[in-house]
Amino acid sequence: MNDFPESPDAASTLIRVQEADFDLGRELAALRAGDGRVGAVVSFVGTVRDLNEGAQVSEMELEHYPGMTERALEDIVGQARARWPLYGVVVIHRVGPLQPLDQIVLVACAAAHRGEAFAACEFIMDYLKTDAPFWKKEQTPDGARWVDARASDDSAKRKWMAVEPHP
Repeated sequence: MNDFPESPDAASTLIRVQEADFDLGRELAALRAGDGRVGAVVSFVGTVRDLNEGAQVSEMELEHYPGMTERALEDIVGQARARWPLYGVVVIHRVGPLQPLDQIVLVACAAAHRGEAFAACEFIMDYLKTDAPFWKKEQTPDGARWVDARASDDSAKRKWMAVEPHP
C-alpha cells in the first residue's frame, strides 16, 4: 500500500505513531515511488540499545499523548519544509513496550539533492528528541527508571537556531 498521493507534484508527508514495527524498505520505496524529481533519500532509524548510562536494559516502554504527539510531529515537519525544498517526509515513531534491537523511529526525507535531504532529516530528528511529547521508561536490573532528557539533545536543537532557512 502506498501512503502517498499519486501526483509527483504534491509534496507528501506521512506521520504515524504506532505500536507495530515498520518495514524500512517498504517505507523508503513508498517515499520515492513515481517521483522523478527525487535525487536523494536520507533516512535515520533509531533502535533500542541494551545498555544505557551504564545499566543493562531489558525493555524500554515509550508513552505519548495521542493527538498532541501527532500535532507536535506535524509542526516539526512543517518547520523542516519551511527550511528545505522537500518532496516527501516520513516520520514513524513506535510506542509501547520495545526490546533491545527493536526499531523505535524512522525519519526519512526526499529532496532533489543530498544536502537538503541530510539537513532536513537531522533537523527533524533533533527537534523530535526535544519537542515531541514522548516519555521513555527502561527496565534495568535495579528496576524501572524514567529516562531524562539529555543536554546533548538540547544542544543539537540549538545549533539549528543559527541556521537560516533555505531560500
